[in-house]
Amino acid sequence: MTAAVKRLAPWIACASILFSVVAVVVGQLVPDPQLDPLNVTISEYAVSDRGGVTEIAMAVLGIGSLALLLGLRASGAPVRGWPERLLMVWSGALMVAAVIPTTPIGQDLDLAAQIHRYVSVAAFVSLPAAGALLVPRLAQDTAWKPVARAVEWVSLAGGFGLLAITYVALPGERVMIGLVERLLLGAEVALLAVLAGWLVRLAWQRGLSDGKAINFPTYHRFIASRS
Repeated sequence: MTAAVKRLAPWIACASILFSVVAVVVGQLVPDPQLDPLNVTISEYAVSDRGGVTEIAMAVLGIGSLALLLGLRASGAPVRGWPERLLMVWSGALMVAAVIPTTPIGQDLDLAAQIHRYVSVAAFVSLPAAGALLVPRLAQDTAWKPVARAVEWVSLAGGFGLLAITYVALPGERVMIGLVERLLLGAEVALLAVLAGWLVRLAWQRGLSDGKAINFPTYHRFIASRS
């Protein structure tokens, strides 16, 4: 089971991230050309999307993030403890937000919309926090050290994005909230992509190493039989 997770989880994570990015972009174009992406949040776009493309993208990204976490654990990446818990919060919050939509633009928030808002906040906060906690761990791990700096930069971008969206949502009166949210989400997806891409690379390298280890005894016996 662990071997299967090591082999499949990185590819599932990468495919899910790619699908989600494409689907969200499509979802932004489909609902209504009158909606201003600079001032309308992704959730508000989603509730206007009759085909459910944006919700599907959120759910797939949540599932892909969970696959990424399983792959990181199976490969021995230093995610145990709070980084692991925060990644689980991110994954679960995305799936809940995909199932429970917000209210349409201009309507008062009902209970479902309030739940959607809180889980969205949990998702946006948890991933940059997980990245920040991972940075020193990755820097001390030989296999993950090459991407520690990249994880640090995208985590910082996510942190600044959190500060910006907090200001815009409260004293800023939602001015340009759509743009700020999309930049924040871009930083968070970039963090997932860095981790997933490096996990694929490590899995590929291990696969090559395993193949050499399996073939070497046969080659050695062939040479020995001819000597």
